Amino acid sequence: MRPFKEVLIMIRSSCLRILLPACVLLAGSLVAGTAWTAESAPTLDARVALDAYRAAVEARLEGVRNAARSVAATEEARYADWGRVEAPLAAMASGVGEAAAVWFALPDGRYWRVGHGLVDQSLRDRAYFTDLLAGREVVGALVVSKSTGARALIVASPVLVEGKVAGAIGVSIDAAKLASELDAAIRFPPNVVFYALDASGETALHRASELIFAFPSEQGSPTLSHAVKTMLSTAEGIVPYEYGGSPKTAVFARSPLTGWVFVLGIAETAK
Repeated sequence: MRPFKEVLIMIRSSCLRILLPACVLLAGSLVAGTAWTAESAPTLDARVALDAYRAAVEARLEGVRNAARSVAATEEARYADWGRVEAPLAAMASGVGEAAAVWFALPDGRYWRVGHGLVDQSLRDRAYFTDLLAGREVVGALVVSKSTGARALIVASPVLVEGKVAGAIGVSIDAAKLASELDAAIRFPPNVVFYALDASGETALHRASELIFAFPSEQGSPTLSHAVKTMLSTAEGIVPYEYGGSPKTAVFARSPLTGWVFVLGIAETAK
């Protein structure tokens, strides 16, 4: 069982190695007074920092997905019995950490969570569960966790036996804790904003915890609503908008892994 833990610890470490150098570059340019706008191309620092932020999140989610995929392929999981799959899942849970809940589900929606056993809920009504029943992996679905009550990012892999779905291995990652971990690692100045939007425009991650799972288009700013439409319909680019009485300009890019749009911007400084 040791490999699952080692892989996820390695992912955590590599995320920080990728993220911190680029973020230091951007933070340094901001402190020095460097600014960029929608009319002038953003500095290399901003683009590098955005890519690093996205890469860090993708690496974490991909690492969890690979661990779930590996457990789903084991003989224990293929038995579709909690008593057999609990041990490898417990090893996997020790790798993903306290900010995530690891679970095993049957096709009828019943599921068991590591450390808690059978949960008195069903996953049948979850939109992402339809994908799992169709044999498709899930990376980044947004839900309020039934077992923890937290705002969670779902990463899950189906258990296939002779081409049929016999169950699913999943992880519910606490979105607020992941965002806080990123914020603590990169330490941007207060005027820097970074977040990610899913395909519907819902906020998956945000530096401000209270905005996670909010819809920016509903925050009362017409310019922000327009910017969100642009970001959801374009692979990458730069958008200006106003939020909270402050003009902002953001660079954005879409993630091929999750389909999310990652955004990084700063409040424009007075000229």
